[in-house]
Amino acid sequence: MADTRKIGFDKEKEAGKFLKKNGFKILDKNYRTPYGEIDIVAKEKKVLVFVEVKYRKTSLFGTPQEAVNFKKQQKIIKSAIIYMKEKNISRDYRFDIVSICADKCEIIKSAFAAEAGEYYI
Repeated sequence: MADTRKIGFDKEKEAGKFLKKNGFKILDKNYRTPYGEIDIVAKEKKVLVFVEVKYRKTSLFGTPQEAVNFKKQQKIIKSAIIYMKEKNISRDYRFDIVSICADKCEIIKSAFAAEAGEYYI
């Protein structure tokens, strides 16, 4: 059985290279909070981007991005709020997913959003 942590680490590294190639600047990786982890924090032009990386060998049981369910989104959103407070950042932001299926990488920009005024941390 393959070491899933190593595969995850390798795919996050691959996603980082893919983002850089597509004009993103990587600011942080594996940012942890009590709510969860943000795989990659990046900047595209003037927008702060919180990136979730998902990998699947095949799409037989669904695409990688389908694994970022509502509960996972809520954890990422709460973690992003902590990140922005901790770093004293107040700028436009969005939530993207880098979907890796087999050897194909895809960026899904604005994959989900935080509703204004809904989160208090």
